[in-house]
Amino acid sequence: MNKYIPVVLLLWPVITAADFFSTETVIPAPRPELFSVCYDHSCNTIVTDTLSPEEWRTAAAALRSPQLSAAVERHAIAVAIATMEEIVGQHTGTSIDSGGNLRGFGKPLQMDCIDESTNTNTYLLMLERDGLLTHHTVASRSTRFGLFVGMPHTTAVIRDNGTGQRYAVDSWFHDNGQPPYVERLEFWKAGGRPGVE
Repeated sequence: MNKYIPVVLLLWPVITAADFFSTETVIPAPRPELFSVCYDHSCNTIVTDTLSPEEWRTAAAALRSPQLSAAVERHAIAVAIATMEEIVGQHTGTSIDSGGNLRGFGKPLQMDCIDESTNTNTYLLMLERDGLLTHHTVASRSTRFGLFVGMPHTTAVIRDNGTGQRYAVDSWFHDNGQPPYVERLEFWKAGGRPGVE
């Protein structure tokens, strides 16, 4: 038996919860007036961006009215993230980003899961800072690892304030401006993806 397998199994709860792909060059307290945007695979390019008051109102519109439940708020979060991607994509040129890695592989202005999860986390923090999340709190990103679920993959995460349930908010699967895949984190960690129930 491989001598490393017991160590991996022992550390499995830690390594699947940890954010292994963080970067210190991303603005830690983003706001519409100044935030970071990652692209070109694993944050090889990091630029700063600014939203006008009108752009921010548009981006956050889905969350401005009271959300009746956590489930309704998760849907509104997905709409807000998609709208943010559309607006920021026009600023940075990343509106051409293709979902996944294969269709955009090697092309400029594309995003892998590190870029996507970093940007989504940034947008979530901006929404939270503006008091627009009633039923959720932004949690640390999470990474799932190989063996049964393929290559390492990272997602942004929110936590339901009422139940403590954490949800992946994964914008990597879809093209720029499409709502992210939002799913219970444990299902996502087990290899969950759009179209798989």
